Amino acid sequence: MVFSREQFVHLAVTAQVLVASDPNAVPAAAAAAARGELVILPTDTVYGVATTAADESAVKRLFLAKRRPWDKGIPILIADVSVLEDIVLGVPSGAWKLMDEFWPGPLTIVLPKRPDLPDALSQTAAIAVRMPDLPVCRDIIGVAGGALAVTSANLSGHAPATTAEMALYDLAGYVSIAVDAGPSPMQQASTVVDCTVQPWRILRRGPIPVDSIMGASRG
Repeated sequence: MVFSREQFVHLAVTAQVLVASDPNAVPAAAAAAARGELVILPTDTVYGVATTAADESAVKRLFLAKRRPWDKGIPILIADVSVLEDIVLGVPSGAWKLMDEFWPGPLTIVLPKRPDLPDALSQTAAIAVRMPDLPVCRDIIGVAGGALAVTSANLSGHAPATTAEMALYDLAGYVSIAVDAGPSPMQQASTVVDCTVQPWRILRRGPIPVDSIMGASRG
């Protein structure tokens, strides 16, 4: 079922806020995301809003909650490289070098996507993937199955949220759980590099310098 934003407002819920040190935070957030609910979670860069990447309707609700344009894809965050084969068709050898050097960390890599992924995740033949460098984040993703659709926890056009409070200000009413781990360590969205083209293309500058990425490509 596809919801209009007006319909989705009527489904608004009160978010349960859990501190990251709460023993229930990881299992509760993971279970909610796996069910297709929207969950605010901390990452090493900025706060994200997450849901299962396997459910088309859940991914569409993520777009609607953020007021995100439909042609802007949703990245997938992973807990471990072992799940990549479920997300991408293949990894260019140079991209493995990037993963070895910068994962876990603030680097998002665009790779060829598997055609059986929900169409809403990306309207192209590519998918953005990252492994965050924050244990509680990877724990949530791992318990939820190893991969989640995650985008910055803010309304489109607003500044990325660097605290749980900022994320809730934009998305309260649309998320069922928010995990609060304090201010984001990096306070900046990840660097994004497209490895589906040659030469690689930097789609967004971020914490990792362009020279470091290009140096890895030549290494």
